[in-house]
Amino acid sequence: MLDDTLLDDPAALRRADHDRALLALAGSGARVRTALRLAEAAGLDRLRPDGRPRAVLVAGHGSALTAGEMLAALAGTVSLVVPLPPTDAAPVPRTDRATAPAVFTAGLAWQLPGWAGPLDLLVISSAAGGERGLVALAEQAYARGCAVVVTAPEGSPLAEAALQVRALPLPFVPSADTSDAPAADDGERGRGGEPDLPAEDPAALWAHLAPLLALTQKLGVTPLPYDALAVTADLLDATAVRCRPDAAAYTNPAKSLAARLAGTVPLLWAEGPVAGAAAGRFAAQLAERAGRPALAGLLPQALTAHRGMFTGQLGAGADPDDFFRDRVEEPDPLHLQVLLLRQTVEEAPAGAGQSGPGSAGPGSGGAPGEEEDGGPAEVPADDARPRSFGVTRAHRLAAAHDVRLTEYAGRRAEPLHALVELVALTDFAAVYLGLAAQS
Repeated sequence: MLDDTLLDDPAALRRADHDRALLALAGSGARVRTALRLAEAAGLDRLRPDGRPRAVLVAGHGSALTAGEMLAALAGTVSLVVPLPPTDAAPVPRTDRATAPAVFTAGLAWQLPGWAGPLDLLVISSAAGGERGLVALAEQAYARGCAVVVTAPEGSPLAEAALQVRALPLPFVPSADTSDAPAADDGERGRGGEPDLPAEDPAALWAHLAPLLALTQKLGVTPLPYDALAVTADLLDATAVRCRPDAAAYTNPAKSLAARLAGTVPLLWAEGPVAGAAAGRFAAQLAERAGRPALAGLLPQALTAHRGMFTGQLGAGADPDDFFRDRVEEPDPLHLQVLLLRQTVEEAPAGAGQSGPGSAGPGSGGAPGEEEDGGPAEVPADDARPRSFGVTRAHRLAAAHDVRLTEYAGRRAEPLHALVELVALTDFAAVYLGLAAQS
């Protein structure tokens, strides 16, 4: 059950946010700027690529792998980008005297595709830098002649291995100091008492994605404007202001979205690869931060893949106003909720620039954070603007089965910026939903 009153109580939100997820998300813009500055200092600005790699392989787990999937969505057909998930896992004994088991991810293993070789680039990204499988992968890539780039904390085993295989080492930027946060064992109990499966920093995605995009922009893998990454940090700051804890629920789009998804099984549909990457990230964050299942899918495939959900018990067959239901003993039934994410490009006014968050999109002549440019907007059901046939059929399917469909559209012309705003909004929404549901 969702505690609506907590969403409008900033002090209660801070008390409920034991691992400071809201604070981490609020610092995402600063984290991107720091990552870009450190990447340049590490030698990225001196990189003189001799052509574009045949393929870019991105290895990691969690949000590092998500960053690779987002890069693939942004690269499109310009370049081949292959995310490399772990393929196996093995137990890792602890070298100290602690009784808790080693973190599960330390024993993950990766494997290069058979075709990977001297024409390809391997990017390895890790927030911990202690995964033995990533160290072995770097050595395997070096033996095959691949170029290697490693993003990892300084002094970690993975960062040291990068020097051994002549890789370009880029530092991983951790979250802001939380030295006065609650003890780790409190967080583990709050996450179900699984010390070897700790919760991931919700803003770690940007520490993985920022140096990855800076690298691929330099190599010509992603066709980004020269100031695209600086604007990304500004957009994250603007979203943090809109979605701040002390903003009332009716003015805070993340709180509104969290309340809308309460008591539902969300179907996260997306039109296009950019929105699809945001939908996949939202599904993962709902599971991690709110403990809620969600199904993500791309249109038009999602219509056939999820059709059975509408005709089953979660669709119109479940009557929320059943007269004979015991409203004291029986919990409210779950129902489907379709959240459709899109990127809609609108004509900018003549002479409008595209260099900042306050100048990309309709009515965006003001400064960043003004109401005229409020990030992704909820599209009214009676919106008269043209839609693709897949989106139109999605609306018809939901209406035919009395399932609520909410559509959010990123209005940025630049795909990266549309992706950033959709992800930032839904990240905040997942955290708010989790905090309100656990209270």
